[in-house]
Amino acid sequence: MPNNMLAAIDLGSNSFHMMVARVVDGRLQVVDRLKERVRLAEGMDEFKNLSEEAMQRGLNCLALFAERMQSIHPDAIRITGTYTLRVAHNAQHFIERAKLLLGHPIEIISGLEEARLIYQGVSHTQHTQGRMLVIDIGGGSTELIIGEKYLPMALTSRKMGCVTFTKQFFSNGKLSEKNFNAAIFEAMHQLEPILTQFTTLGWRQCLGSSGTIKTVKELLLAAGGDGQITLAGLEHLKQQMVQQKYIAELSLPELTDDRRPVIAAGVSILIALFQGLGIEHMDYSDGALREGILYEFASRQEQHDTREQTAKGLADMYHIDIPQAHRVKKTTLALFDAVCVDWQLSYEQMRPLISWAAALHEVGLVINFSAIQRHSSYILQNSDLPGFNQEEQQALASLVRFHRKAIKAYEFSPIPNYDDQAIWRCIRILRIAVALNHRRMDELLPHIGIRVIGDTMTLILPNRWCENNKLLMQNLEREQKYMKAMLWELVLEVVN
Repeated sequence: MPNNMLAAIDLGSNSFHMMVARVVDGRLQVVDRLKERVRLAEGMDEFKNLSEEAMQRGLNCLALFAERMQSIHPDAIRITGTYTLRVAHNAQHFIERAKLLLGHPIEIISGLEEARLIYQGVSHTQHTQGRMLVIDIGGGSTELIIGEKYLPMALTSRKMGCVTFTKQFFSNGKLSEKNFNAAIFEAMHQLEPILTQFTTLGWRQCLGSSGTIKTVKELLLAAGGDGQITLAGLEHLKQQMVQQKYIAELSLPELTDDRRPVIAAGVSILIALFQGLGIEHMDYSDGALREGILYEFASRQEQHDTREQTAKGLADMYHIDIPQAHRVKKTTLALFDAVCVDWQLSYEQMRPLISWAAALHEVGLVINFSAIQRHSSYILQNSDLPGFNQEEQQALASLVRFHRKAIKAYEFSPIPNYDDQAIWRCIRILRIAVALNHRRMDELLPHIGIRVIGDTMTLILPNRWCENNKLLMQNLEREQKYMKAMLWELVLEVVN
């Protein structure tokens, strides 16, 4: 990238963060950090709608970030939204306003993808000793990961965060035993499904990476601790807070005003984590989601794309016919490359997507051949795909959903950050590639010319090949009818 600068922006439930780093000899050197407490989750009502006031707090923060973004190349910026923007019913209204302000797309990532990126951030910035448990308590969710070195082994995202738990259990402003116990009980309930898996895997080192955990560490240090978080220390903090009775009057050495409203909920979640998982002690790591995003960025520049590994893993899992996948992929990319300029298809955004769609269009065969396009789409839409954000996953599923048979356009839903016309044009390319490779044979296809003008696609086919491959010609003629129903024209031009 120009000037080697990368930027990651994390739109969290409690705070928005921006981190800017340089790539120096393959390593990241942080040069700037910005953080604003926006309390987005606090502004979400019981119907999961964000208030205008909360959205405006977020937009005010992003106006500052937009100023800092001006010196960074757009291709070197990644903006992600987490729990609150995943669940809020009117999140798209905020996202569209934020995109207009920033001039950059915003990706909403799943809880598991958030957990994976958090682990990458911690594992790349912290000295580790064997297998480790990483915990990040956010405003709306808590991510837990067990891994070794740079490889996560177990990931989960639980619906418990310091802002949402504050609203749920401390909304009366009281620091009572009753409120604490209710919060701890609910956190234990949220952890129950993963306790066996995590305790069976085990770990040598436990690291916490969130602002809540950093605050707890500072509170324990101020009380004479050694910097490690323990259950005894957490219980002591809880009793100190209970004695002070009210959140508004809470005063502890090193407790800042912005952390005061949510610290009780954070301590409750930590107590449940220590009790449920049997954690003996926890250290703090300053690496987290932002660092994970930046290391992922740097990795992609070096051609180590997690999404490529995910696609390969999925193909292996579902025992895809690899030679056929390669045939379809080869044809798809040749057609894409020939028309991408005339059809104004983004090489960076659409070419990887259509490549993965071609490679994975038959994952649904594991169910059956009938309606394979539906089965494949369902698998891609609902699987955990590390490296893919929600919009990429939805776009991938859409390409595969319409790769054969009659096109039911009413089943297509617009995808944020993607142009509808570009998706449909890539669907047409994929359909032609699948139709041409119907016989599942190598070295069968001749050089096929292609040109596009508007919505008219012309395939230029050698006459002798057409005479010798009447079945494939029937497939293409069937495609003509399917495309005509969509008011698209497919011309088959036969030449000597």
